[in-house]
Amino acid sequence: MATDIAQRIRNIQTRLSKGQKKIANAVLYEYDKIAYLTAGRLGNMVGVSESTVVRFAGALGYEGYGEFQHAVQELVRTRLTLNQRIDVTKERMHRGDIIENVMTQDMNKIRRTFEHLNRDAFFGAAEAILTAKNIYVLGARSSDSLAQLLSYNLSLIYDNVRHVRPMSNAEIFEQMFTISENDVLFAFSFPRYSSKMVNAVKYAKQRGATVIVMTDSDISPIADMATHLLLAEGDMASFMDSFVAPTSIINALIIHITQKREKEIRQRFDRLEQVWSEYGVYTIK
Repeated sequence: MATDIAQRIRNIQTRLSKGQKKIANAVLYEYDKIAYLTAGRLGNMVGVSESTVVRFAGALGYEGYGEFQHAVQELVRTRLTLNQRIDVTKERMHRGDIIENVMTQDMNKIRRTFEHLNRDAFFGAAEAILTAKNIYVLGARSSDSLAQLLSYNLSLIYDNVRHVRPMSNAEIFEQMFTISENDVLFAFSFPRYSSKMVNAVKYAKQRGATVIVMTDSDISPIADMATHLLLAEGDMASFMDSFVAPTSIINALIIHITQKREKEIRQRFDRLEQVWSEYGVYTIK
């Protein structure tokens, strides 16, 4: 499992110079203020040179300042309260057109997710869904919206889809009680991570089920339990989460699965359209 930036700092803190300790303290205690600063602005804030900031990123094992900055942003997403999220977003969006700012950031999330998506994991996840006896889909808190989207579309294709409702731990286990090695659990987990997800994924793994995890980072608490790990960049949109990138992966999965089972799915949809027509489900004007 990957190590988050706070742990990396703790691992080398006794070897840090005076200037590097200033940067380390800013990361640990003022991460909400520095997550979106350039190296130069971070240096000015703590009173060191830009080159010291860059060397500090290297000392932590990051290839460059961009990778270091992304790690700080992950720290922000996992630890900020709702009101702190609003403050950070306000600082990021205080200039320019709000629509352009938000949509540009969303496009960048999709681009970066596309560039780093593990194709083997994607096609492995699709194949697991295609061959599963039962498909369980679970997401907690805001991630449940992604679980609803996937389970709804899969349920149009298959009869074996179960959207696990993220209520109490007891009720989650009641819904997943019979999961087995022939089944798939598709779990969504994005900051702030829910302990319910950890317990549910651990149970599915112990039962021998194939576990597909979609999350934002390989330091996510359920990432290392995944049979197939799909990383999708997430971010804050004020107090809410921006899920454009994971939604795009869901779209790609559904399209790929449809192409693989096109004949059967077309026949199923013909029957479904007949039922809708017979019972006047949709009004056509």
